[in-house]
Amino acid sequence: MNYGRCQEYLQEIASSGIKFGLKNVRAVLAALGHPELRYPSVLVAGTNGKGSVCAMLAEILSLHGHSVGLFTSPHLVRVEERIRVGKEMIAPGDFCSCLSLVKRTIDRLIRQGSLRFPLTYFETLTACAFLYFARRKVDIAILEVGMGGRLDATNVVVPLVSVITSISYDHVEFLGRTLSRIATEKAGIIKRRVPVISGVSEGPAARVIKRKAKEMDAPCFDLFEEKSALRWSRKGRRFSFSFRWGDRTFRYSPSLPGAHQGRNGALAVAAALEIGRRWKPLNEETILRGIRQVRWEGRLEIVGRRPLVVLDGAHNEEGAKAAAAYAREVMPKPLSLVFGTMKDKDIRRVARPLFPLARTIVLTTIPYHRAASPELIFAAYPEHGRSVFLEPDPGRAVVVARRMTPSRGSILITGSLFLVGEIKRRGLFPA
Repeated sequence: MNYGRCQEYLQEIASSGIKFGLKNVRAVLAALGHPELRYPSVLVAGTNGKGSVCAMLAEILSLHGHSVGLFTSPHLVRVEERIRVGKEMIAPGDFCSCLSLVKRTIDRLIRQGSLRFPLTYFETLTACAFLYFARRKVDIAILEVGMGGRLDATNVVVPLVSVITSISYDHVEFLGRTLSRIATEKAGIIKRRVPVISGVSEGPAARVIKRKAKEMDAPCFDLFEEKSALRWSRKGRRFSFSFRWGDRTFRYSPSLPGAHQGRNGALAVAAALEIGRRWKPLNEETILRGIRQVRWEGRLEIVGRRPLVVLDGAHNEEGAKAAAAYAREVMPKPLSLVFGTMKDKDIRRVARPLFPLARTIVLTTIPYHRAASPELIFAAYPEHGRSVFLEPDPGRAVVVARRMTPSRGSILITGSLFLVGEIKRRGLFPA
């Protein structure tokens, strides 16, 4: 397939929705010669923070001189962003080559009766990532779980280390409506005798993770069981952290902004140390340097200065609280908010931490079937008590926010990574 046909095929299978289960993806990977088994992997699951932790681990391992495959989701502008080796996205030609082989394999298995349905969009891209990493002969792969864990396509590997960053309410229609149920799905990545690094330290979710780890005889490291394990301070927009683990203390200032990145940094430190223990030794100074210099787009990313403009993909309550904390503590006032989200989210829960901080709110949407209209968002959270504009076009929504915000103030654009991607795709804030 050429590049255009590859994009058409992805559009075709995108409408297939979500089908949980590992049988189909395992059949395709077996037919491809099991590329996922040709290198060690690390699995990272959780409601929030998993992309940042993956990026930190990839940077840490790359700084040690290793060839590192990185698979993440979703993408912001181009689908190739999901599959990287080091800092380089998969090239369009390589992407089409991998996708073509995966498609031919799927078609052949369907003709033979070994497969009843094509793979889903996410399963297909996961297979492409495994294949590309094998072709590039990577030393190790960092894999971000797409949704849940137990039946996620990435969960076909037995990793060196499993990481569970956090548990909160998201994708409840698929994962369950209680934290225990959601935790059960995410704890499905725990494998027998494989260490688990957990950022979930209390409540029913923590109990589920510990119980599953015990069942699998997997060492479980609860990083924040002691409330004082992580301390932080702030100078301007820069956050510094002190993380105590056992008899050691690690100090770091992540390049990724926000107080919540201290937890992600601690998870990356602990995971890197376990990787070093089980695979190849890693240097502590280099681990901390990786956290200090990693880059990850769309996470409290500053794209403008006068006024300050920040993009963030907060798409659930926990993410919204983290973005709100950053806006409250760091972003200059008055604050304007450009907000767009998906109609299958709990809009009220996502809006509640953010809306009261803004003097001006611009509700918008994106050209995507799951996107909520400005009217739907307004109806879901009507008690604004401030200036609210409904502007369906995200480009014009940014124009409205700029018009209403003095140069000394700031603009936060958030509610969904899809909105962040649309803003970036339009080039509204050139680098």
